[in-house]
Amino acid sequence: MQFISFMDEALAEARLAADAGEVPVGAVVVQGGVIIGRGRNATRTGCDPSAHAEIVAIRQACAVLGQERLVGCDLYVTLEPCAMCAGAIANARIARLYFGASDPKSGGVTVGARVFDRAQSHHAPEIYDGISADATTALLREFFAPKRG
Repeated sequence: MQFISFMDEALAEARLAADAGEVPVGAVVVQGGVIIGRGRNATRTGCDPSAHAEIVAIRQACAVLGQERLVGCDLYVTLEPCAMCAGAIANARIARLYFGASDPKSGGVTVGARVFDRAQSHHAPEIYDGISADATTALLREFFAPKRG
């Protein structure tokens, strides 16, 4: 079976987040090669601190399947998930996590909290980092450049 990346779809969601004035992070949940959940950061527009791209995509995928578990599903996200999102990924039982840019400030997977390495984590997905990292990093830098003056 040939690997097909869905990071371009996650990047499209991230661009929509940037267009809305949100930090440009996008995510998609994939089951059997079909996208069943899409999400982009919406914390500001939704006045919801939990509306990270991963959470939005997971909620949509769970609604599509009519269940709280996403066993066998993959999650593509443009930025390393934070600790909150890593917890949701574990609780949803996502099989594989693909992410673009690492997040040394707020990451919860390969830096920082390393949620999946904790005994309290009920599930740890397979992790593949650096997928389209140049494109995801460039999008974040472009968004933050004017804000850092």
